[in-house]
Amino acid sequence: SIYKEKKSQVQKELDQLKLTNAPKDVVASKEQELASIKPLPLPVMKELPQAKSRKTHLLVLSNFLQPAEEVVPGTPAAFPPLPSGAPLNRLGVAKWLVNKENPLTARVAVNRFWAHLFGRGIVETEEDFGYQGTLPTHPELLNWLAAEFMDSGWNVKSILKTIVMSNTYRQSAKVNANHLVRDQKNLYWTRYPRRRLDAETIRDQALWVSGLLSNKIGGPSVFPPQPAGMWQAAFNGDRNWPTSAGEDRYRRGLYTFLRRTVPYPSMSAFDSPSREVSCIRRISTNTPLQALVTMNDPVFIEMSQAFARDILAKGGTSDSERAAYAVRRATGHPPLNSQISTVIELFSKERAKYKVDTKSAVKMATDPLGPAPKDVDIDSLAAWTVVANTLLNMDGVLTNG
Repeated sequence: SIYKEKKSQVQKELDQLKLTNAPKDVVASKEQELASIKPLPLPVMKELPQAKSRKTHLLVLSNFLQPAEEVVPGTPAAFPPLPSGAPLNRLGVAKWLVNKENPLTARVAVNRFWAHLFGRGIVETEEDFGYQGTLPTHPELLNWLAAEFMDSGWNVKSILKTIVMSNTYRQSAKVNANHLVRDQKNLYWTRYPRRRLDAETIRDQALWVSGLLSNKIGGPSVFPPQPAGMWQAAFNGDRNWPTSAGEDRYRRGLYTFLRRTVPYPSMSAFDSPSREVSCIRRISTNTPLQALVTMNDPVFIEMSQAFARDILAKGGTSDSERAAYAVRRATGHPPLNSQISTVIELFSKERAKYKVDTKSAVKMATDPLGPAPKDVDIDSLAAWTVVANTLLNMDGVLTNG
């Protein structure tokens, strides 16, 4: 993608030179530069011929100077053998992994899909299907899903559609007395499990609700705003965090630059791993720091300001229409009358406060997003910003279910 972006940029510069009738030597130089841009060669691992392959031996007391009997490629005795006719190399192992006689791969895969949708797998220890892991709560279901996944040609979209259209997925998350008696911890899926969204999803959702989310796909990592001084403390001032501008500032969390020693702080607060070790399953926590992030982090304040401007631009003309639009946009559900009245009450209270304190109103409505649109009442915009920030912090917005 870097190669394509660079080539595209130089091509634009060359086209501009030709349009402006630039000197021939300048155009020729730019043409040479364009011709010199080539993708880097990609190294590919290649297996040695059979005649040159290394012989492997058991080692006496792990001493490489005392080789014992020779060992040959194969699979552990506890697992099925390699498929008939499969070569004794990496290709053979790949065919063995997805062979129907070896359903472990499919079971692990569908269990992770289930955990992604429900917050917990049929086998809770997604990272461990061995004796030290937990037993499946529904082994027959796990086997059926694995068989369906293989029969569909390992079609991920198909198996996900099967799960989300099930009665289990479409259950209500409301807890009643019967649930608490029969299945207090919801081990048997008597209700849909309410769970907080992942760190990246919380950021992406807030960006989408506010209307700031960039739909750009691919490209290098970006540097959204983060608290000042973090990298200076970690690297003694040798490295800086070059905060991205424009569209890159609002890209999905997937593209956020991550350094293992100093992970992006707001995502760390919501249990995003630091990438120092492999992490299959995230353990969700609930701490006061998470509320402080979504209520006070400049990134979330900026999203709230953009959401407020969207409410004023698209929500209608009356306070009740705007309140209904805001709730529906944030939650994805038709607003209740009680929710609309609560939002209007909060808006009226905040607008009265900002009518008196104009300086605070300007700061709340414009810092850090930028100047307010023309012909917009700054008191109302500041009040809707507070409402937007409150809505983005609702439990129903930050949790799934």
